[in-house]
Amino acid sequence: MTGRFIEYPLEKVHRLFEPGPVVLVSTSDGRGRTNLMTNGFNMPVRHSTTVALVLGPWDHSFSALRETGECVIGIPGRDILEAVVDIGNVSGADVDKWERFGMTPAPAATVRPPLITECFANVECTVTDDRLVDDFDLWLLRVERAWIDPAAPEGSEIHHRGNGTFSTNGEVVDLRSRMTKWEALTGD
Repeated sequence: MTGRFIEYPLEKVHRLFEPGPVVLVSTSDGRGRTNLMTNGFNMPVRHSTTVALVLGPWDHSFSALRETGECVIGIPGRDILEAVVDIGNVSGADVDKWERFGMTPAPAATVRPPLITECFANVECTVTDDRLVDDFDLWLLRVERAWIDPAAPEGSEIHHRGNGTFSTNGEVVDLRSRMTKWEALTGD
């Protein structure tokens, strides 16, 4: 112990960084078979159209992403959280997750995997860099198109707290007027 702090287990340190949204990843293999998976390890990269996604060979979607270089990242809201967790509990090798969990595919504009109608936002992506996949299971994806439901409540994202518990976005605090150094980032 150091002052008011106690040591935190290294194997749980990822939980301190996990407030990014839980997402659904839609993939399609070269034969047109689609899959859904739940993912809690993702992040924006810089202020750009690049996002990072951890997806490894233990995931059924891994081979489809490797083969086609395309996916859709759907951002679900609280209204389908239970289905999102359940989707993560089964393998697409064993079950058609679209059918089992009542998810509705919709055609994407630039990639083969479908959008996920039940998500309030969908981001069409292509692999831009896979050099970190073999060592870290980390894919860098270029956003090709993005779609959002304007009727969705602001701050609808859900977040995995790393131990089977989840949170939703809370109060929105507007400090745009104080962001004088980063004014370009404060517009809607």
